Amino acid sequence: MKDNLLCTSCPLGCQLEVEFSEKKILSVKGNSCKKGIEYAEKEIFYPERIVTTTVKISGASLYLLPVKTEASVPKELCFKVIESASKLQVRAPVKMGEVLIRDILKSGVNLVATRSVEKVG
Repeated sequence: MKDNLLCTSCPLGCQLEVEFSEKKILSVKGNSCKKGIEYAEKEIFYPERIVTTTVKISGASLYLLPVKTEASVPKELCFKVIESASKLQVRAPVKMGEVLIRDILKSGVNLVATRSVEKVG
């Protein structure tokens, strides 16, 4: 099988052409450094993403609070993380970096606030 990827391991952003089987990378072309090979293997076999979304907040001048996962989660969990976060409502005040959901979906990753919001009223 073949796939084309944009490597995001370093600022060069190499265009990778990856050939792979079910279990291993057969070849990687277009990488300027060995990080491209590592990136291709991870992206093909174990893709992960950092999830950013918003949650409802009360007692603040905002209606929504921006949040993200502290680290990347398996790609197949991304929409489930967003769905889980959409059910959450927090109360102000909230500090940037505050853990809002610990170990979301048993992923080992916390959902945290990405903005501080003061209480109003």
